Amino acid sequence: MCVCSLVLWSSAARADVDDEEMAAIRSQIRSLEAKFAAMEKRRNSRTHANTGEHGFMQTGAATSPRTLRGPYPAHTHPDMPVTEEPAASDIRIGSGGNTNAPFFRYIGPDAAVTGTPHGSSVDLSSSSPLAITQTSVDRLPPVFSIGNISVRIGGFLELSNIWRDSNLTSGPATAWNNFPYANSPNHGLSEERLSAQLSRFSTLLEANPTPSVRLQAYVETDFAGSGGSTNSVQINGYMPRLRQGYFTFTQKAWGFHVLMGQAWSLTTGYAKGVLPRNEQLPAVTDNNQIPGITFTRVPQIRIGKDWGQKYWLALSIEDPQATVSSSTASGGTLPATGDETVGPRVYYENAGGVLLNPDTQYTDNPAPDIVLKGAVDTSVGHYEVFGLARWFRSVVETPGSTHTHQATRFGGGVGGGMTVPLATPKLQLTGNVLAGEGIGRYGPSLLPDTTFNSRGELAPVPEMHGALGLIGHPDSSVLLYLYGGVETAGRRRYTAADGSQVGYGITDQNLGGCDVEFGTCNAQTRTLASLTAGGWWHFLDGQYGSVMGGVQYTYIRKFAFRGNDGMGNSVYPTTSGNTVYVTFRYLPFQ
Repeated sequence: MCVCSLVLWSSAARADVDDEEMAAIRSQIRSLEAKFAAMEKRRNSRTHANTGEHGFMQTGAATSPRTLRGPYPAHTHPDMPVTEEPAASDIRIGSGGNTNAPFFRYIGPDAAVTGTPHGSSVDLSSSSPLAITQTSVDRLPPVFSIGNISVRIGGFLELSNIWRDSNLTSGPATAWNNFPYANSPNHGLSEERLSAQLSRFSTLLEANPTPSVRLQAYVETDFAGSGGSTNSVQINGYMPRLRQGYFTFTQKAWGFHVLMGQAWSLTTGYAKGVLPRNEQLPAVTDNNQIPGITFTRVPQIRIGKDWGQKYWLALSIEDPQATVSSSTASGGTLPATGDETVGPRVYYENAGGVLLNPDTQYTDNPAPDIVLKGAVDTSVGHYEVFGLARWFRSVVETPGSTHTHQATRFGGGVGGGMTVPLATPKLQLTGNVLAGEGIGRYGPSLLPDTTFNSRGELAPVPEMHGALGLIGHPDSSVLLYLYGGVETAGRRRYTAADGSQVGYGITDQNLGGCDVEFGTCNAQTRTLASLTAGGWWHFLDGQYGSVMGGVQYTYIRKFAFRGNDGMGNSVYPTTSGNTVYVTFRYLPFQ
C-alpha cells in the first residue's frame, strides 16, 4: 500500500513538472509569435509591399504563419540546378504545384530589412562580365512569382558620350565600314553625341516542373530602334526594340537543351558551354562590338547536348539574310559578256511587307543558315569549333529568254574560338576566327556576302575575320581590355563585253578622286583593322544598386582594293577613324 502511494505521488510530481515546463514553452512561443508579428509589421511598412500601395498580395503574420529562409542564392551559371531556397516566403518558387499559394505574390528583397549584407551581382572577374555585356539577370533573386513561375528583372540605365573624328551621323553603334575617304566633306568633321538609347531592360521567367526539367523565358530590350518621325531636335523619340526574346527547355538528367526565339547566333563565341547568356562578348561600350568579332542576333531553333557540362554539341537553324554588292538594282540588267549586247536580268530582293520594314530591302532566302558547333570546357580554358552553311538565291532572266529561272549558290565557312586564363585568373586571353565564302553578315563591318557572276547568279565573296583580346582585372571593381580585330575580303569578279571588270574586288576603277575633296570615289573595301582599349570601374555598390563608368578608345584603318589615278598609276585608297566613348550605367537591380 505504501509502495503504491509512493508511485502515485511520484507520477503526480512528474506531471506537475511537465505542466510547468509546457506552460513555460507556451509562454515562450507566444512571446516569439508576438515578436515575429511585430517584425512582419515593420517589414511590411518598410517595403510598402501591401495591397493598398502596390497592388501586390501580401500575407500577414497574424493570419498566415511564414517559414523563414535565407536569401535566394546567386546563380553564377544559368545551367546550375536551381536551389529551392527562396527569400523569406511561404511557398517555394518553381518547386511544383502549391494549391495554397496565391497566383500572384510579391517577394521583394529581404536584405535591406533583415540587415543581410548586400550581395552584388556585378562580377567583373569574368572575361565577358554579364553585367556589362548583357544584364546578369541570372544572378538576381526573383522579384515576384506568378503561380509557380519565378520572375527576375534586370537591366540598367545608361548615358553615353560618343565622339568620332569623322562624321558618320551614327548613334551609339559605329558603322565601321562607313568611315569616309578624304573626298567627303564628312572626313575630318568631328561628331559629338549624347545618347541614352542603350538603356536596357530584361526579364527572366523560370519554372521547374520536376527536379530535372527547367523552363525559362528571356526577353531583353533597349531603345536603339527608330521610327519614321524619330529625330533629335526637341524630343528624342527613339523606340524600344527586341534584342533577345526566346524560351528554353532543359532536361538536366539527359544534358539536353532546346532554344527557340531570337538570341545571339550559335556562331558567337562562348565563355562556357554553348548555352544562352554565356556568350563571350567583348566588354566594349560600342553597341556594334568591334571589327573581327563574330555575331548576329537572329530568330533560331537550337538543339544542344552536354556530357557532364564539359563536352558540348549544338545544332542551330537560324534566320537567313544576305548582303549583296552590286550597282545593279533588283530587276535590273547586268553588263553583257562575250558577244552579247545585253546581260541577264536579275531579281534578288524586295521591300519589306507585313510586319517588316517597308524602307528596307530583304533578300530572297531559299533556306535557313545552319550552324553546327562543338565545345569543350577544361581547367585551362574554353575551346570551340563550328561550321556554317548558307544558301543564296537569285531569279535570272537570261538574254533572249522569255522566262526566268532560279539560281541557288552555296556558301559558308568554318570558325573557332577560345578563352584562356594566362597563368593567373586576373588575366585572360580570348580569340575568335571565321573564314569562308559569303560570311560578311557575321562581322560587325558588314562586308558583302555576295556579288554577281556573269550568269546572274549570286557569287559568295571569300572572306575572313578574327579578333584577339586581353582582359585584365587589377582589382575586383576594375576591368581593363585591349582588343585587336581584322576583317578582310577577297575578289569575286568577271570581265564584261567592253573589257571592264564587274563584281567585287575590281581593280580597273579610277580612284584618283578618293583623296580629293568632292572627288569621285567608288572604292571597295578590302580590309578593316582596328585596335580598341578601354575599361570599366564599378565605383558604387550598395542596397540601392550599382553605378559603373566606362571609357573606350578605338582606332580603325580601312584599306580599299587597288585602282588607278586615270593616268596609269596604281592607287590604294585608305582612311582611318578614331572614336572615344565615355559611359555611365546605373544598375538598380544589382
